[in-house]
Amino acid sequence: MTADGLDLEPVMVASRLRINGQAYDVTLDSRTTLLDTLREHLPLTGTKKGCDHGQCGACTVLVNGRRINSCLTLAAMHEGDEIVTIEGLGTSRELHPMQAAFVERDGFQCGYCTPGQICSAVGMLAELEAGWPSHVTRDVSAPLGAVTNEEIRERMSGNLCRCAAYPNIVAAIRDAMAARP
Repeated sequence: MTADGLDLEPVMVASRLRINGQAYDVTLDSRTTLLDTLREHLPLTGTKKGCDHGQCGACTVLVNGRRINSCLTLAAMHEGDEIVTIEGLGTSRELHPMQAAFVERDGFQCGYCTPGQICSAVGMLAELEAGWPSHVTRDVSAPLGAVTNEEIRERMSGNLCRCAAYPNIVAAIRDAMAARP
């Protein structure tokens, strides 16, 4: 207890997290972010810590199919959710189509932002299929293939690439979109 009367002792919380199809039982300080849980308490270091303020998107993961910045959410909030990280999308022997497209189109340079970019792109395609408009959507009734590069860039604007591989990232997303049934 501090002189201000604040109790600064951590409150430990037990949670069962389902990540990449596997259950993990963890007991953590209730203030632990999902990102720190993945990287520091579980063997899942594919998700990267960039700005730690939700501004760069390097820590993007999918929670119940929706993309989120894992640095801005607490792990204890996700008991019962289905969390997918870059490790859950594919394997080194069988890449997810988005991962394969990023490799084919050289959609990375240093690669630091790539896990977040790929998770975000997968989530973005699910949003498009669900018919969710973006700020620049001109025709919300247009089929998936009619999405412009401008719209892809706008939808991916929460993910920054300091190496500026943006043209290759957009090309990779287009290839993955075209390969979908």
